[in-house]
Amino acid sequence: MSRGARRSAAVAALLGALVAAAPAAAQTTQSQRFFKARLLADPRTSSEVRQLLRDGGGFVDGSVVFRDLTRDKRDDAIVRVHSGGAAGVVAVYVFSTDARGTGSPLRAIYRDQRVLRGATAVSRGVLSYSSSDYVAGDELCCPSRVTETTLRWDRSRMRFAAERKTVDQAPQTMPLDGPSGTPPQSGV
Repeated sequence: MSRGARRSAAVAALLGALVAAAPAAAQTTQSQRFFKARLLADPRTSSEVRQLLRDGGGFVDGSVVFRDLTRDKRDDAIVRVHSGGAAGVVAVYVFSTDARGTGSPLRAIYRDQRVLRGATAVSRGVLSYSSSDYVAGDELCCPSRVTETTLRWDRSRMRFAAERKTVDQAPQTMPLDGPSGTPPQSGV
C-alpha cells in the first residue's frame, strides 16, 4: 500500500472513530432536548444545522452554559451544536429573554451557524469563540488560521456587537522519530 493510501485509510479510520463517539440519543440531557426543540422550531436555524439535529448526525452539546451576557441580571444560555464527527462544534447560539426588553420570551438572539471545530469561553460576561479556517493542504489537526469572535452586549441596540479577528497558526512540527525525542541516526 502506498504512503498516500495508508494516510487516507488512517484519516478515514480516525473520522469513523470520531463519528462513532457521538452520544446516543438516549443519553441526552433535559437541556439538550429543550434547546434542540427550540432550534428545530426556529425558522432562522440553517437547513444544515436543522438536518444534523433531525437526522441524529449532530446534537446539542451537553455543555450548555448559563451566564449573564446581556447584563440584565438573568442568565442567558450559550448553546453549541456539535457535528457528531471531526467537524466538532459547527454552530454557536445565545438564547435570552432580554432580546426585546423585560418579559420577552426565550429565543435565540445570536447565532453563528458557520463554525468549524469551534471552542467557546466566557469571561466577565463576554462570550468568545473560535472557528478553524482551513486552506488546501492543511491537516485535520492543524488549520492554518483560526477566526476568533468576541461578543459584547450593546444595550442601546439590544444586540451583540461582534469583533472578529483571524489569527495565523504556527505550523505544527512533526515529532522526532528517534528514542527520547532525538533525531534518528543515519548510518554512523
